Amino acid sequence: MQGKIVKGIAGFYYVHVPDKGIYECKAKGIFRKENQKPLVGDDVEIQILNEEEAKGNIEKLLPRKSELIRPAVANIDQALVIFAIVKPQPNFNLLDRFLIMMEQQGIPCIICFNKADIDEKQDGASYEEIYRSCGYETIQVSAKNGQGLDALKEKLVGKTTTVAGPSGVGKSSIINELQSSIRMETGAISTKIERGRHTTRHSELIAMEENTYILDTPGFSSLGLFDMEKEDLTKYYREFVSHEKYCKFAGCAHMNEPVCGVKEAVADGEIAKLRYENYKLLYQELKDRKKY
Repeated sequence: MQGKIVKGIAGFYYVHVPDKGIYECKAKGIFRKENQKPLVGDDVEIQILNEEEAKGNIEKLLPRKSELIRPAVANIDQALVIFAIVKPQPNFNLLDRFLIMMEQQGIPCIICFNKADIDEKQDGASYEEIYRSCGYETIQVSAKNGQGLDALKEKLVGKTTTVAGPSGVGKSSIINELQSSIRMETGAISTKIERGRHTTRHSELIAMEENTYILDTPGFSSLGLFDMEKEDLTKYYREFVSHEKYCKFAGCAHMNEPVCGVKEAVADGEIAKLRYENYKLLYQELKDRKKY
């Protein structure tokens, strides 16, 4: 019988078999011998030991089409990264870090801006425009009044999607609205610092419908540096590419060079200043790292 690992805790793996339910399984010793570790998201073959108690053994790991390092999960088709438009204000440096991390692993991203219902200044539209102009798919939603959730659900059908975002942005609330099988704990926002407390403690795949899964991951508040040279950073800022031909020097870092097509595009409003400022911060961070 084939299924998908939706959760792994303390040596037990919970395998979802369509139309049958979830079976609690142990992995056979052969995986340890072959240095294989089953991951959430793995498609597996299981042997049923007790149908009544829904218990079994994982007999075989089926080939993976992808494997993420952070979070450690297999067979992800896309990432849905959720930020609030307000309360808390979005940390775009963190968003850019996440986009780079996913792109390094070949995972396409959808950017979801939540809390459209309290977006009094209509900032969501300008945030969408910034990232849409870079080639990212974006959507505005409200977990509170349901705005945009049907359109979001359509983007997830038939795929396994990892959902990520900092705490306090309404991630668990959105997941609760997208499916009814598992209720995620939602956390209150601290009014003093406008941050939510982490409510997700382990990675768990949730079956929305047949062949459609969402993976909730523990909230992140910081992402470390990437395994790359500072010179490689520019290729993760897609909007720079068409302007680089106007740079005077080959391999221009778009920092302090005198004639730079990217800096000119920023000055002319063709590249969002917000994105360029994040690029400079990340470039400097990568540069400083090499000193130690």
